[in-house]
Amino acid sequence: MAHNDELSKFLRVRRAALTPEAAGLPAPGGRRVPGLRRDELALLAGVSVDYYTRLEQGRPITPSEEVLDALATALQLDPAERAYLHTVGRASPARRRATSRAQSVRPGLLALIEQLGDTPAFVLGRRTDVLAANVTARRLLADFAAMPARERNAARWLVLDEGARSLFGDDWERVASDITGVLRMDAARHPDDPRTADLVGELSIKSPHFRRWWAGRKVVEFGQGHKTLHHPLVGDLSLRTEAMTFPGDPDQMLIVFLAEPASPSRHALDLLTAWTATASPQAGSREAGRPHRK
Repeated sequence: MAHNDELSKFLRVRRAALTPEAAGLPAPGGRRVPGLRRDELALLAGVSVDYYTRLEQGRPITPSEEVLDALATALQLDPAERAYLHTVGRASPARRRATSRAQSVRPGLLALIEQLGDTPAFVLGRRTDVLAANVTARRLLADFAAMPARERNAARWLVLDEGARSLFGDDWERVASDITGVLRMDAARHPDDPRTADLVGELSIKSPHFRRWWAGRKVVEFGQGHKTLHHPLVGDLSLRTEAMTFPGDPDQMLIVFLAEPASPSRHALDLLTAWTATASPQAGSREAGRPHRK
């Protein structure tokens, strides 16, 4: 059985981030390591120090769901982090063959995002690849369909593209670190995907921000949120985001940007939609739904 290096690193990072005071333990005296000691975390989780030590060393053992739940509670993990702990903690030691099947968006979902019209919508696949985007999303964010296939990736765009940094302004670091956390969750679900490894390697080389976020093992699962954008054509927008997956394909996620009715942001989206219709009446979603060969 193989060592579980990711479980080892995740436990260490989260243990170091939790202080005794935050965990409800007596304030320590004297010099100590950052965060909790192994024996303190083992006590909080109700496991032996020896067993916890072996988990943190990445020994080839598979903890039960009850143990992982206890560790998640002791470490005060949020729901995304708890899910990640279960994913890496219960991972099969047998290495899985990476799939070569192309990702594609089914016609009904493509029709749906186009019929949303002036509501920006796009579909993310494995490793945050942008599989499809309607015209409004492409005008609001970036024209992913015009990019080479390997560059149609949300994490790559957000981390490396100066246009993305300008678009999100002061909110860029939060948005880019969040997509890094989404990529980490995907990497845990598909640990043997070579294209994910290539992407992480490229971003690690090119971005010190990404290296820091990746080492910190931040984990994010998209749900609902808020984004502030500074668009070069229509100005500032304050938008809510909603994300959802679909039965039968958890590796594809629909994300939409929503503006409050009659708000300045709604007016800005209307202007963007009108400009798009005038500038490129046939834009549609050509190539946006073309299968990604992996």
